[in-house]
Amino acid sequence: MNPTVLNQVEIVRSKFNEITSHLNERSRRMWSAVEAKSLGRGGTEIVHQATRIARNTIRAGLTEISKGKSQLSVNRIRHEGGGRKKKKDQEPKLLTDLEKLVEPVTRGDPESPLRWTAKSTRILAEELQAKGHQASHAFVGHTLRELGYSLQANRKSKEGGDHPDRNAQFLHINAKVKKTINHNNPVISVDTKKKENIGHFKNNGQEYCPKGKPTEVNVYDFIDKKLGKIAPYGVYDIDKNKGWVNVGISSDTAEFAVESIRTWWQEMGKKIYPQSKELLITADCGGSNSYRTRLWKVELQKLANETGLTIHVSHFPPGTSKWNKIEHRMFSFISRNWRGRPLVDRATAINLISNTKTKEGLEIRARLDENLYEKGRKVSDQEMLKINLSRDDFHGEWNYSIAPQIN
Repeated sequence: MNPTVLNQVEIVRSKFNEITSHLNERSRRMWSAVEAKSLGRGGTEIVHQATRIARNTIRAGLTEISKGKSQLSVNRIRHEGGGRKKKKDQEPKLLTDLEKLVEPVTRGDPESPLRWTAKSTRILAEELQAKGHQASHAFVGHTLRELGYSLQANRKSKEGGDHPDRNAQFLHINAKVKKTINHNNPVISVDTKKKENIGHFKNNGQEYCPKGKPTEVNVYDFIDKKLGKIAPYGVYDIDKNKGWVNVGISSDTAEFAVESIRTWWQEMGKKIYPQSKELLITADCGGSNSYRTRLWKVELQKLANETGLTIHVSHFPPGTSKWNKIEHRMFSFISRNWRGRPLVDRATAINLISNTKTKEGLEIRARLDENLYEKGRKVSDQEMLKINLSRDDFHGEWNYSIAPQIN
């Protein structure tokens, strides 16, 4: 490079260093084009050497100048669709593959907007590369932050430890769910929402009312003996994003839980899955659908006999009820829908549940169950021996199947 050109490069570099902090992408492009044009022949190369602005960018600026009035609006920096395409736009399956890698081992409260993963960004990047994606650990970290994940430190907040096979059970459930859905069979997540007082009682949250005229409710939350409480038992179809809520007025027992699943199958399930011969239920390890509850298994045997379905059950490990899909895909939206509204009667509760919807297409149906369920029903050893029960090799107490009995 001759001395004259070197001198021009230094002059342009000096100008650029003084002004660069005041330039955005558009003004940088236009400034570099003006400098290149003023230098005449070879100006584009000189400006490129001095500023490291891409030659194509300088040429684009020269084109804009040659056309006179800019075709861009005042508020735009580049033409719509211009600039380098994001990697996730170039590879549509990349985000899906990343979430599949993270989802089975995701930790944290699923109702929180913050989630975190047990896998490092470097390991995730290597696994994405093995699937044919061009992904660095820096890209994985940036993408996880966009998806709502973050790095978290340990915090002392629990007494006692987790079950040693906790994560292994999550992976076991995940594999069973994927296999069942791939065979076009239903997978449902079940649980009982907390009981709610019926009557003019305060319901947490706020809703719009005329200013200074809030809805008046009772000062004290003494149960209305006539209206009582409701116990909503939910059934959530994981694949179809559809829910069923059986609103009970009696005790939350295993008989009530299975009756709720039965009504879901009669009203929704068999219409969606008319050819299915199998059903997978994911449930907590406690409550009315506890893996320890004998009546739960006895009632499931009755349901299997009535429907002809082989019923597979997988329970979440102790202390992990919030990981159950129904909690954050259905119950949380019901609570949000009726926040700030007193459940003045049972019909109001049913209507508010049934009108719960989301942008993702969640649909819920609900019905009132006025049956009375007896608490404390005992199941004998002889009744247990009659159940057509098979246990999985991995934690058979949590993972088992109940097939229809052949008469």
